[in-house]
Amino acid sequence: MKELQKITIGNIRIVYRPGEKSNPDAAAIHKAASFLNRKTGVTPQNLQISKKSIDARKRSELAFVYTVYAELDCKPSVIGKLEKEPDIKRFTEPELNLTCGTRPLEHRPVIVGFGPAGMFAGLVLAEHGFRPIIFERGADVDERVAAVERFTREGILDTDTNIQFGAGGAGTFSDGKLTTRIGDANIAYVLRKLHELGAPADIEYKAKPHIGTDILRDVVRETDRVITSLGGEIHYKTKVTDITDKTVTAGGSVVPYSVLILATGHSARDTYAELLAKGYLIEPKPFSVGVRAEHLQEDIDRALFGSFAGDAMLGHAEYQLSYREGDRGCYTFCMCPGGTVVPSASEEFGVVTNGMSTRARDGRNANAAVCVSVKPEDCGSTPAGAIEFQRNLERCAYRTAGSDYTAPMQTVGDLLNGTKGTNYSRIVPTYRDGQVRPCDFHEIFPPFVTDLLKKGLTDFGRKIKGYDAPDVPLTGVETRTSAPVRILRGETLTAPGHPGVYPCGEGAGYAGGIVSAAVDGIRVAAKIIAEYRP
Repeated sequence: MKELQKITIGNIRIVYRPGEKSNPDAAAIHKAASFLNRKTGVTPQNLQISKKSIDARKRSELAFVYTVYAELDCKPSVIGKLEKEPDIKRFTEPELNLTCGTRPLEHRPVIVGFGPAGMFAGLVLAEHGFRPIIFERGADVDERVAAVERFTREGILDTDTNIQFGAGGAGTFSDGKLTTRIGDANIAYVLRKLHELGAPADIEYKAKPHIGTDILRDVVRETDRVITSLGGEIHYKTKVTDITDKTVTAGGSVVPYSVLILATGHSARDTYAELLAKGYLIEPKPFSVGVRAEHLQEDIDRALFGSFAGDAMLGHAEYQLSYREGDRGCYTFCMCPGGTVVPSASEEFGVVTNGMSTRARDGRNANAAVCVSVKPEDCGSTPAGAIEFQRNLERCAYRTAGSDYTAPMQTVGDLLNGTKGTNYSRIVPTYRDGQVRPCDFHEIFPPFVTDLLKKGLTDFGRKIKGYDAPDVPLTGVETRTSAPVRILRGETLTAPGHPGVYPCGEGAGYAGGIVSAAVDGIRVAAKIIAEYRP
């Protein structure tokens, strides 16, 4: 008996020759259809690109590598034989398939934070009838954009609404990169849901998907709309100032809860202090600090794509670089093609940098964090010490650059040669439209950071021509790469000694980016749904 079988066929390589009137996507689908027809005698249906990446290892030959989804109306035995082929796999729909428990909830679930973890926890709970109440200390998207633009233009910082805090979390003002190193069945669900919420369709199949900050803002607005349409509540500009085992104080009101999800993000230092004071088990964990390196995007394209640089089909080149020395590493993080370096402070008297790109990635510069790993013992092996390590660097950067949210900048040439004072020339830093001041990072970072930065940059220059060019500007400081601490949780995903409290996402130390934070939000929501009834 015939049945509709869903499969994917991978490792389809299509050599790309710019200038020819070719369509690599169509060629990949044709190649997959021909292969399947030849192997099964069945004409496949509904062929679609499932995964797409660029292989640029050979400068003389660029290729796209595909996985193609297809449906076959055939006997199951045909698929059984087909699965013996190394690149054929059965396709499974990315569904959650959650079943609600039976334990009654006296109060509605409360979520603290509306970044990726809080958004997806709230979305899944709302879709299953739990009507969550969400408190976000920052403003909604539109008011947040205005606050960030005011800080960029005038140096007026709102400590509750900024690039770290507000609707969508820190990811709203980023490249919207969706790559992740975790392996989890819910990644495909997150990507599909983001597409449903307004992200471009290609995030579901590109090997290095990104949304762009401009589109992300619409996605966050739509997530808000969906949650509230299902009976959830989102309270912006409502800071949680006290947490007990039964209530939270939010915006001056005491709100009871049965389950509480802490999805505060990695910059909620006041929340960390509150939890430490209440006896929560929190440990320091490794994190990284460094600078933002800026290059002309056309230089990066040329270095990685050679004569193919500038071809619209390829887009802009991306990179990820690393260098290790013993148990410490220097690596690039959050590379933003055609992007800007953005002022990301959330506390007064501190300078923090991050990177951001729009969907088009059409800026003149590429930027990436170049960071050095920091170990717990570098910070006294305490959570308070880890937080102070970050804060001290940010305040030192603020003072060194003039105490007006101008950022310290040093050229690669000065850093490598132990000199200072050279201003930028060929490459104009994008932080606050060039509001940087030549400084010496040796006066800001401890020696282990500057020593490994120099070795890492030199190594990266061997891998990408011009990466360590003397006139490349480095803007600092990059300190919020991840949470410096982890709020411990047990097998039930609750904090030990606090059975109704679920630490979650990047701020709790269980994620590192939009997708992994969203997946952790789903994981926590699923745990609650499995135990309780709406």
